[in-house]
Amino acid sequence: MRSRFAVFVLALTVTPLLAHQLPVQPPGQPPPQPPAQVPTQPTCGGRSSNPRTACQPDVDRMMAALPEKAPAKPQKPRKVLVLARAAGYVHSSIPLAAKTIEALGTKTGAWTATTTYDAADINTENLRQYDLVFLDNTTGCFLDDPNDAQATASRRAALLAFIRGGKGIAGIHAASDSYHGNQCASPMASAGDPLWPEFNKMIGGYFKFHWNNPQLVTVKIDDPKSPLTAMFHGAEFDIHDETYVFANNSFSRDNVRVLTSVNYDKMSDADKAKERDPRPDHDYALSWIRREGNGRLFYEAHGHDESIYANRAMLEHLLAGIQYALGDLKADDTPYSSAMNGYL
Repeated sequence: MRSRFAVFVLALTVTPLLAHQLPVQPPGQPPPQPPAQVPTQPTCGGRSSNPRTACQPDVDRMMAALPEKAPAKPQKPRKVLVLARAAGYVHSSIPLAAKTIEALGTKTGAWTATTTYDAADINTENLRQYDLVFLDNTTGCFLDDPNDAQATASRRAALLAFIRGGKGIAGIHAASDSYHGNQCASPMASAGDPLWPEFNKMIGGYFKFHWNNPQLVTVKIDDPKSPLTAMFHGAEFDIHDETYVFANNSFSRDNVRVLTSVNYDKMSDADKAKERDPRPDHDYALSWIRREGNGRLFYEAHGHDESIYANRAMLEHLLAGIQYALGDLKADDTPYSSAMNGYL
């Protein structure tokens, strides 16, 4: 009799406590939602907590896609300086692109490469040892020191003297998203006026708009006889990436020899409509070469997404372009005027 009474008292004691602790859902109200998950910070790639470290799976895919040999034999041992400093938007693919340039040279014997994130390394004395500077998704006013006008002027002069004196510059993707609009004050600016006209002309054009990754575009081969496009065998191909468009007054075929471009006719009307103020000539170049003084420039507009660096043909195109800029691969770099577009 005593044990039953103890159980009854325990039940009366515990039940109200449990009822008090459990939340009561008001009638007609939705159930409470679990707390939102805080996204984890990536640990590799240019936008991560380790912005100078490429993600290993991306590196593995790139290494598997590397060409076996270079299209030209180096005239002498070549040294490349990869400048990976972005003063504006920082692309996640920056460390992978740097690793790619290093690996391309090592695998094929075409060059050895050193990567820097310090704009101060662009100086006359340091550049003497290099044959080419590779602009790895540099954005904004990437050479400038806002607190030292003399240092800024010295770096700019050193880069221009480097190429005009007979050496090479190669750039990928956001290398063209530099020195335009009000970027030095607001690094996310687009289009606008040139801020460093000599650089803007040298690189071939500056950013105005992009179709968002992974936009599908068809790439056409504008110069099928060039050794820089031999890997495409004259055939168009599709690619998914962030595709740049250049300010109407910054790009002209009078200034560069176009290698590849967007087949605009194959784009849907919906995709075309995404761009405000499209080029009247619908001429959307993607890669080109040009002379600058006694030196040479190669530029490739794709390279936003890491998948580009696992594309064998694109790596071969990059390799050939850099060898042209180094002076080891001879190619016709005579500009074709816009009026003659498409006659090749």
